[in-house]
Amino acid sequence: MNENASPHILVVDDDREIRDLLSRFLVKHGLRVTSAKDGVEMMKALDGSAIDLVVLDVMMPGEDGLSLCRRLRVNSGIPVIMLTAMGEDTDRIVGLEMGADDYLPKPFNPRELLARIKAVLRRAQTAATPSAVAGEMLRFEGWCIEVGSRRLLNLDGEEVPLSTGEWELLYAFVTHPRRVLSRDQLLDLARGRSAVPFDRSIDIQVMRLRRKIEEDAREPRLIKTVRGGGYMFSAEVSA
Repeated sequence: MNENASPHILVVDDDREIRDLLSRFLVKHGLRVTSAKDGVEMMKALDGSAIDLVVLDVMMPGEDGLSLCRRLRVNSGIPVIMLTAMGEDTDRIVGLEMGADDYLPKPFNPRELLARIKAVLRRAQTAATPSAVAGEMLRFEGWCIEVGSRRLLNLDGEEVPLSTGEWELLYAFVTHPRRVLSRDQLLDLARGRSAVPFDRSIDIQVMRLRRKIEEDAREPRLIKTVRGGGYMFSAEVSA
């Protein structure tokens, strides 16, 4: 994100009234906004502009928001906030499985969405901002983490795309190796309690992370489940 420009938000919703309402509200509060009515317009906007965050409705005609989020996650870590139907826990769970960073049930207060946008952008910016360890590289089991650039490289030196949530969770694990971390501790380490957590969000993020770094996600060796305790990153981590 360009530090000299306000964040650029892409609102994707087939309801024109909602798109217009959110666009006006977010612009009023200092954000740049592009809107799209479907997946086709969404992909055109992503190709033509530097987007900092996507607000994505789940229920849309044609390709739905869950499928679009999955497609986006193949090669991009752009933060995504899903808009779900009230009470549809399944949509929230699947949305997080697809790589969404947060969710908000409809109907919602635009001020709450603004607060969540700021929280997700803040986490993403903090993770990407160079620090005292900007040049540090952490290694485990042949994997390499470039801390400053927030990149994960596999055993062949190829980058593995991570969502903001996946990166924060992995960083929490590698900076606390061989320690049992409860779900609450992982929420604090990875998200800083900056948004109301969904009770299964950590489990879902762990599942996604296992798919990317484990040889067999069904029998994980690196991220182990500790019955009644939480999770433990079992690999030795070196700088």
